Amino acid sequence: MGLFSRNELLGLDIGSNSIKAVELDWRKKSPRLKVFGMIHLPPEAIVDGAFMDSASIVDSIRSLVEGLKVKTKNVAVSISGHSVYIKTINVPNMSKEQLEESIKWEAEQQIPFDIEDVNIDFQILDTQTTPDQMPVLLVAAKKDMINDYTAVIEEAGLNPTIVDVDSFAIENAFNLTNESPPDEVVALVNIGASVMNINILQGGTSAFTRDISIGGRQITEEIQKRLKMTYEEAEALKVKEREAGAQSAEVEKIIQSTAEQLATEVRRSLEFFAASSSFGEIKKIYLSGGCAKIPTLPSLIEERIGTPVEVFNPLTKIDYNADEFSPDYIKEVGPLAAVAVGLALRREDLK
Repeated sequence: MGLFSRNELLGLDIGSNSIKAVELDWRKKSPRLKVFGMIHLPPEAIVDGAFMDSASIVDSIRSLVEGLKVKTKNVAVSISGHSVYIKTINVPNMSKEQLEESIKWEAEQQIPFDIEDVNIDFQILDTQTTPDQMPVLLVAAKKDMINDYTAVIEEAGLNPTIVDVDSFAIENAFNLTNESPPDEVVALVNIGASVMNINILQGGTSAFTRDISIGGRQITEEIQKRLKMTYEEAEALKVKEREAGAQSAEVEKIIQSTAEQLATEVRRSLEFFAASSSFGEIKKIYLSGGCAKIPTLPSLIEERIGTPVEVFNPLTKIDYNADEFSPDYIKEVGPLAAVAVGLALRREDLK
């Protein structure tokens, strides 16, 4: 038996801009924030989901974990983007054991990848479609992408215990903080540096997901190019409240242009969902990720789509020590922590 319980788990969100880590303390009835930290990655370390500089990623993970004095070695990590395929399919009623035997065949009919190149998982959903069929959430992820993530975690001296999907990690965090009525439909929109994850939930369960290769990095690079500054300076300028002035006006113009693209992609996905499903109207959009920190973006998305937008903070229902984490800090970092919190919550699955 090791020194540390297998049930201890570090949620590690490896994004293309930064790595976030969350560990929760479960000794009381509800989880308490034990660890939160983040570290920025070099701009070209991860490009379009591909690891271009694994050594930098490993060093960053090590620095983050050592700086936070994390003791547990078990890590939950998540993936997203074009190497992940998610679809709800209908199959004849059968037991979970029977489905485990036939899921590979079912997946072969659905996924656009070679079946030998992917890892497959599934979840039987509660909603019934027809008396003789049942809905199943099918997930396929390319093995080489999973190997990239598990390799850097192992090289950093940690143990990759769970591999999840970004959209489902955020759903996990959302369901901790919100109790959704069975017929309520909401959209979780997580906009990171290079990928936007959209997950539409009915009654707290995923009904539609989509990953789109667009994010805040485009805004940062445009600010960097037009105002001739470093990437770090452009990133800082992007998320801060601006005062009147020529530079601020130029930054607003750049943000407005890319934010319009983001809002258009969200609207298209919601319209596609509405046209292809019998679910009710989407009641609210919950926005998370680094782009949720851009002051004008939530109102712009709300204006363009006509659906209320709320910035999602997954830490609102998680207890914390105010001497370690100030309420202002919790409010500040919450939207960035959605994936990492959802991953840390997977600790319950290890019991």
